[in-house]
Amino acid sequence: MAVPVALSSASVYPQGCADAFEMAARLGYDGVEVMVWSDPVSQDVEAVAELSEHFDQPVVAVHAPTLLLTQRVWGAAPWPKVERAAEMAARLGAGAVVVHPPFRWQRDYAAGFADGVARVGAEHGVAVAVENMYPWRAGAREFEAYSPNWDTCGSDAAAYPDVTLDVSHAAVAGQDVLELAERLGPRLRHLHLTDGTGLAKDEHLLPGEGTQPVAELLGALAAQRWDGAVVVEVSTRRYRSPGEREAGLAASLAFAREHLRARVP
Repeated sequence: MAVPVALSSASVYPQGCADAFEMAARLGYDGVEVMVWSDPVSQDVEAVAELSEHFDQPVVAVHAPTLLLTQRVWGAAPWPKVERAAEMAARLGAGAVVVHPPFRWQRDYAAGFADGVARVGAEHGVAVAVENMYPWRAGAREFEAYSPNWDTCGSDAAAYPDVTLDVSHAAVAGQDVLELAERLGPRLRHLHLTDGTGLAKDEHLLPGEGTQPVAELLGALAAQRWDGAVVVEVSTRRYRSPGEREAGLAASLAFAREHLRARVP
């Protein structure tokens, strides 16, 4: 079976969740990943279910509001957010919940994080896939903002049974996504398809616009008959019109489909 290529609702910002479903259907995507954020539609499981049915776009994943900018979405306590995202994913038939690792100041949350994501995943029948992050930088200084760390291949993070690999985050961290995917092995559950140039900034470029070996990564996953989902999660805020945004997302889909057509022995 072909690897599905879905659209993250974050990719249409500042347009909303409903726009993401409409655009995904029109461009021929295989589904949508719902980023739960300040958009009320993204927080309403029944509204999302109606969009999914109306546009015939399955929800492949739910991104829990565990980002720095979504700290107050669904309340301030982190575990209820993860639980609610898992409930939403199960209701919508999504196979994965994407979460960021805890911030260092979330000490209680971090203390039982690895066991907690495994428990929530088992209770709701979904993969809680922890996303790779990167060190925060200010000039020449680096800050460890995440606990146990930002690296999902680090020894402290090896307990995560499922991982989301974000290409832009790997670029900021100075990691090669092809090598990172190999190191993750069967723990690689979910892919955020984007790109980066290795700058300190999290760029979320269109695939092929940066320096990461994204084409080779897609070909390798296809050759392995990988059973996860590829989700286009790019920044389109630079575009001046919905038409320009749509063209960028169409190009990202075409890039993904082209390089997923690797020859499979």
